[in-house]
Amino acid sequence: METHHPPWAGGRPYEGHPGRGFAPRVRRGDVRAALLLLLSPDRHEARNGYQLIQEIEDRSQGVWRPSPGSVYPALQLMEDEGLVTTVGTGGSRAYLLTEQGHSYVRERAEELGAPWAEVARSVPDEMQELRMLWGQVSQAFLHLTHIADATQLEAAKKLLITTRKSIFTILAEGDDE
Repeated sequence: METHHPPWAGGRPYEGHPGRGFAPRVRRGDVRAALLLLLSPDRHEARNGYQLIQEIEDRSQGVWRPSPGSVYPALQLMEDEGLVTTVGTGGSRAYLLTEQGHSYVRERAEELGAPWAEVARSVPDEMQELRMLWGQVSQAFLHLTHIADATQLEAAKKLLITTRKSIFTILAEGDDE
């Protein structure tokens, strides 16, 4: 298997697909810990799964956005364990910690840590900068789609095509090393 490792990455090279070597490192139990901690501060404020996902993304500086496929099963398991309870039905379900859940969090506060911070630290600063820039470009693009005229859209299209080609050129140059 080919090894891909840019010189700025530090640490061990990633074996396999070059684009996946700098994904955030989410450990087993991080989703559960994050959910418990986010539900803990104010037990009177129920939050739905989407709100919890958003807050994890915000607290990890945009590095970690857990999928609904990991969040909702974790919430269901915690409900089965008696750690959380639901408010509402169907698509409007929100979650609260139970007294048992609050006790669980208090007893394990140090063990639970701050998983979003750990995940954010697992991504090199250079990659975080690129992610932040990409977010800014995405916001500019959304703004453009709402207010641009045909000339502006064509100019943006040309810029994006040039940018895409430039990125592929950078990647192709890296294969020679």
